[in-house]
Amino acid sequence: MLFAAWIRLDARGARVHYSHMKIALAQFNAIVGDLDGNIRKIGQLAAQAAEAEATILLAPELAVSGYPPEDLALRPDFYLENARYLNQLAAGLPAGLTAVVGFPDMDDTGRYNAAAVLHGGRVEAVYRKHRLPNNSVFDEVRTFMPGQDALVFERDGIRFGVNICEDIWRPGAVEQARAAGADCLLVLNASPYHKNKQLLRHEVARQRVGETGLPIVYVNLVGGQDELVFDGGSFAMDARGEVGAQFPLFEEGLYFVDLENGVPKGAVHALPDLDESVYQALVLGVRDYVGKNGFPGVIVGSSGGIDSALTLCVAVDALGPERVKAVMMPSQYTAGMSLDDAQELAGNLRISHSILPIRPLFDSFRSALAAEFSGLPEDLTEENIQARVRSVLLMALSNKSGSMVLTTGNKSEMAAGYATLYGDMAGGFSVLKDVAKTLVWRLARYRNTISPVIPERIITRPPSAELRPEQTDQDSLPPYEVLDGIMERYMEQDMAPRDIVAQGFDEAAVRQVVRLIDRSEYKRRQSAPGVRITERGFGRDRRYPITNKYQAPF
Repeated sequence: MLFAAWIRLDARGARVHYSHMKIALAQFNAIVGDLDGNIRKIGQLAAQAAEAEATILLAPELAVSGYPPEDLALRPDFYLENARYLNQLAAGLPAGLTAVVGFPDMDDTGRYNAAAVLHGGRVEAVYRKHRLPNNSVFDEVRTFMPGQDALVFERDGIRFGVNICEDIWRPGAVEQARAAGADCLLVLNASPYHKNKQLLRHEVARQRVGETGLPIVYVNLVGGQDELVFDGGSFAMDARGEVGAQFPLFEEGLYFVDLENGVPKGAVHALPDLDESVYQALVLGVRDYVGKNGFPGVIVGSSGGIDSALTLCVAVDALGPERVKAVMMPSQYTAGMSLDDAQELAGNLRISHSILPIRPLFDSFRSALAAEFSGLPEDLTEENIQARVRSVLLMALSNKSGSMVLTTGNKSEMAAGYATLYGDMAGGFSVLKDVAKTLVWRLARYRNTISPVIPERIITRPPSAELRPEQTDQDSLPPYEVLDGIMERYMEQDMAPRDIVAQGFDEAAVRQVVRLIDRSEYKRRQSAPGVRITERGFGRDRRYPITNKYQAPF
């Protein structure tokens, strides 16, 4: 299984290895709370690793429980069950294989995010995560206590230190492992995706390598968990900070690093560009949310516009055309080209497509409300009634079929509150919740490079809700290029409005967008969860009060 290790000291007294060792990285898709399923999958990967003559199997952070367990990690019984399954996993490992596996640990001193070294049928040692992230989407301080001690274990003359995710994002824990005698660092991660995240991981790892001289073998979770997408991308970095192995993003698999004389080497897969990686994240997020929650398929309200078109493409790529149904619900304001484009898109995607006109239902609502609305002009009320009629139809189809409704609103609309509560916001999952409108256009273009399914007119025509005659989005909003630029700075970067104006944005537009964002929190709080692809989405990493009188100064 392993060639013997020859070790000497260099001029500085550092250990130099002349050896070969194979390390297997279990980049797998865990399901939170599925303890039996998770350890069965780890066990299968362990058997494959042993067949490939690996010495060590490295599994992600909290691999036994899935990540993030959130308030499951406040339940004592949850820890007892995790310990029982962890021992079961240890007992079933192939002889000679060491597995390093993340799990939630509890004793009389507290609750911990931990990693177990499994060998010889038992738990040989336990490491407890030092750095607990308490920002963005993370609130581990709520559920865990920080560990204090380094863990170093030896296999065939090579001493391995263990860290967990956040431990390498700041100095401290890596240095402790080095001081304890580690020759190589094994890092277990459940690091969620956002745009350009992999390059940031490389940068952070390179900083720690530069401080300690330790090569790093880094395994990351893959899969969707509610709003989060874990993108895998496990890698290895040598003591010079060079990437010696880079494994695929968004793909589950068992990957191998050869530790050759202390230098990690393996396959190097090219990283996708930005638009491709965002699209893959959306596909994986939808696939796992639908699949892990047991829905047979999805239903999408198809308008003939670009948001519903992109949502349908993602759904088909995630689930297959047989599990996706499009429903076109025209009103008297729906343009003929919208009907034509929606029909063409459905044909290109080979999905079921129904047409349910809403004018009779809309007229019935107006008739029922005629006495109450007597003498009052038509306004936004009538527009919202149309959106809510559509939601009733979609939810009825969902109830009958068991399929889940996907909402189609984008981040720009969610920022501005340009959506109808209990109308187009109604549904189980929001595919584009964190995708700005300008990125929607780019992703549509990207999707058409795979196969040209979205009609060109859908991409190029001015966007419109089609809830009144001759309506366009820009009747109510600044141009999306302006709106998105202001939104990114105010909402994602917390810039003061006056600083946004100083960057060249029109003050009136800044005032409008800031006002819309601030006053729409009550809508967003009631919106469906959706895939997070930026460093700050409208979800678990942005928690603003609904009742709020603060106004950022200009």
